[in-house]
Amino acid sequence: MTPLERTYAEAEPGGVDLTVRPARVAATVYRAPTEAPVHTSFGTMTDRPAVLVEVEDADGARGWGEIWCNFPTCGAEHRARLVETVAAPMLIGETFASPVRAFAEIETRCRVLALQTGEDGPLAQMLAGVDIALWDLAARRTGLPLYRLLGGEQGAMAAYASGLNPRGAPEAIARAREGGHTAFKVKTGFGAADLATLADAAAALGEGDLLMTDANQAWDFDGATRMTEALGDLGPAWLEEPIPVDRPKAEWQLLAQSSPIPLAGGENLRGLAAFQAAADSGALAVIQPDACKWGGITGTLAAARAIRGRGRRYCPHYLGGGIGLSASAHLLAAVGGDGLLEIDVNANPLRDLLAPELARVAGDRVELDEVPGLGSEPDLDALADCRVS
Repeated sequence: MTPLERTYAEAEPGGVDLTVRPARVAATVYRAPTEAPVHTSFGTMTDRPAVLVEVEDADGARGWGEIWCNFPTCGAEHRARLVETVAAPMLIGETFASPVRAFAEIETRCRVLALQTGEDGPLAQMLAGVDIALWDLAARRTGLPLYRLLGGEQGAMAAYASGLNPRGAPEAIARAREGGHTAFKVKTGFGAADLATLADAAAALGEGDLLMTDANQAWDFDGATRMTEALGDLGPAWLEEPIPVDRPKAEWQLLAQSSPIPLAGGENLRGLAAFQAAADSGALAVIQPDACKWGGITGTLAAARAIRGRGRRYCPHYLGGGIGLSASAHLLAAVGGDGLLEIDVNANPLRDLLAPELARVAGDRVELDEVPGLGSEPDLDALADCRVS
């Protein structure tokens, strides 16, 4: 086992055959139109994209993964091509003792390519989707739901409604509550209207409801300090990414020390060491790896265990299609703790058709089906109208 493989060895359950022999690797782009664009402080999603990764083993068994591709608007097609031209030649015809070994092999072989191209993010996202598919394949062959294969004991978990646009936030909260939610995350980072947006959202809460907010790296340190002070009376459960992820650790720590609101972040960190450092820094009370942006199952499981082992709260980040949502849910069920599953409640058939069990929210909770792998085989015929390439 190489040093890199040993880094992720915790993700490899013992006593079960996890061998994978990829014979076919394919990536397909889907785009679902939407009448209500999803707004963030740095850009707007005018459709709902997804890149699904399919890995077929030499014996005909299949597994499915998903790659983060929300931005830029052309990103989905680019990431699909990375699967076909970079990952597939490294996988097809090879035998790996487990998905962990495949992850470590591809990560190692892509290191110089990432440096040469400056595309460490897209390459990490490509590998994340491939890794999820390999784990789905391995779990299906064992006959176990993925979270049970990874050591989880029960598939029920708390969830929250995410992706709520600032305009019309009270109405969006009301709709999400009708869908079974009692916790809600509203987008901020749009300027002077942020305080009014959150005040209106807070006024729309019922007894016992939770409110969170996500600034998507919109503010500098001084602006974030002012906003945390102003938002304190509204009592959000957390403030997500108030400043850019690449700001110095000391800046994050100072902000956390002065903030009356717990800080959250992690979707834009890459590498196990980065998550360990974030947990050790004390700046983030809630740490949010996105398994489709970095790590897949292999890396995110190791990161989530490190987060919990350091006394921080692990809440998976996710905003995309149903395969990635299922992967996030299985990771949370495997790791346990008091984390919340992020469920984007904006209209998205690529979510609902691919993860129907996670659309059933009751009392802010969802429960995974006891189906091998990530869940039921995707119904691609139902997605045919959304297929791009």
